[in-house]
Amino acid sequence: MAQEAEERPIDRPDGARGSAFDVLMSFLKIGGSAFGGSTQAMVFREVVDRRQWMNEEQFLVGQAIAQVLPGANPVNLALYMGLKVAGGLGAAAAVFGMVIPAFCIIMAMGFAYQEFSSLPVTSFVLHGVAAAGVGATVSQGLKTTRKLPKRASTLIVGLTIFVTIGLLRWPMIPVVLVAVPVSILWAYLDQRRAA
Repeated sequence: MAQEAEERPIDRPDGARGSAFDVLMSFLKIGGSAFGGSTQAMVFREVVDRRQWMNEEQFLVGQAIAQVLPGANPVNLALYMGLKVAGGLGAAAAVFGMVIPAFCIIMAMGFAYQEFSSLPVTSFVLHGVAAAGVGATVSQGLKTTRKLPKRASTLIVGLTIFVTIGLLRWPMIPVVLVAVPVSILWAYLDQRRAA
């Protein structure tokens, strides 16, 4: 029993090990049905709620890493989740599962848009899809916010980033390059004060 506990990775809940095939199937489903900000919500539902491969805190760590790395956040998130659940093969399976359905859907939608863009209904469909993506993004943001530590520093950093990027329209990369080290330092100092 002690040997079994030692072999189980410490960053996963009990029984959270999945196969690369399981990861592929999950991310094919997500990659084929998620739009915009809804992707993170769907990954959360699949990885934390349904499969229980990770707990909420582990997911938030992955989400934070995915957002500060260069590249598409959903693909970065898939890579991280696949790696944590099933190692290198799981990472490859998750990225493949996330990218291939999206690629096929984009190609089909591009063809459809080329054929039907002159119809007025096309604009309504695109506005509806955009609204759904914004709603899913706000929903996931609120859900994530509830899980963050209830500290003034968390609120100040979050509001500062929202104001600078969302309202003032400052470029995201310089804001992130300043906000990440400041956030890490502030969290470190908060933790030292609490200890």
